[in-house]
Order: sequence, then C-alpha cells, then structure tokens
Amino acid sequence: MAKSLQEQMLEMGLINQKKAKKNAKEMKKTAHAKRTGNDEGIEDTAAAAEAARKEKAARDKELNRQREEAAKQKAIVAQVKQLIKTNAIDCDGEIKYNFVHDKKVKQMYVNQAVWDRLSRGQLAIILLEVVKEEAVYKVVPVQVADKVKQRDPEHYIMIADASGDVMEEDDPYAAYQIPDDLMW
Repeated sequence: MAKSLQEQMLEMGLINQKKAKKNAKEMKKTAHAKRTGNDEGIEDTAAAAEAARKEKAARDKELNRQREEAAKQKAIVAQVKQLIKTNAIDCDGEIKYNFVHDKKVKQMYVNQAVWDRLSRGQLAIILLEVVKEEAVYKVVPVQVADKVKQRDPEHYIMIADASGDVMEEDDPYAAYQIPDDLMW
C-alpha cells in the first residue's frame, strides 16, 4: 500500500509530528466549514493571509533595495580608496603646504617638486580616510582626482587654481610702476 504524502514527508524529516497534526486539524476545520456553509471566517483569514504576504513581500523588496544600495556605496568607497592608494605620490619633505578643509586650515609637508606642482594645479590633495579623528590626506594627479570626483562627489578634493596670472582688468593700481629698488 502506498504511503500518504504526509507520511513520506515525516520519513524524510521535512516536517515533524507536531506540524503534521496541526495541518491535519486545519484541513478538517476547513472541510467542516465548507460542508456546513460557515466558510466566511475562512475567506477572511485567507484574505488577511494574502494581505500579510503582500506586505511582507513589499517589506522584503525594500530591504533588498537598501542592501543593494549599501553594497553599491561600499563598492564605490573601495574603488575610491584603491584609486587613491595606487596613484598616491610620495611627497615626504620639509616644506609646509597649507590648504583649507571644512573651514579649517590644514597643513601637509611636501618636497619642493610636489609643492610646485600643487601650487600650479597639476596635483590635488584628497582625503583618504579619517582614522581616530585624524584625517589622512594623499597627493594624487588631477586626472585621478577627476575620477574620484565622478565616483564620489562628496569626497573632499582640493585642487589649487591653475591660473598663475592674478592681474585683473579693473585693477586701480595697474598704471603705477613698481620701483626696482623697493625692498619688502
């Protein structure tokens, strides 16, 4: 004689005896309600179960979207860090270079060649990370800074003005000559 589906599932360990009894009891209740015509309560519970299922699906969808967004943001941060670390220029030196970050003047010690390129706008200073409330800045080429800006516009980037000419057209002192023997 063939075993019922419930007996097969019990043997395989997919359900336990308690769940099997609960399912059998529910099936008997629904069958009895349909026979006697008292199935309004069953329809209400079915509608409530369907509404709960739809609500859970919507919640799960939102959670998945948030997880994907967090993973995407984490990947962008990893890309930015990798770009900065691989293209960072070694600039240990004795010359102090001052720049502004968060309305505060920060300083970095660089060598003469890096200082010249920073002041001409050929290099950029980028905030790599903040470790124990201390900011870690790196010097990178401007092309890398542009790539970082594309990936993460919120990331701090400092590039000096490349314009070396400070003369203005409406300068009131443009007509005056500076004497050669003037000592500052």
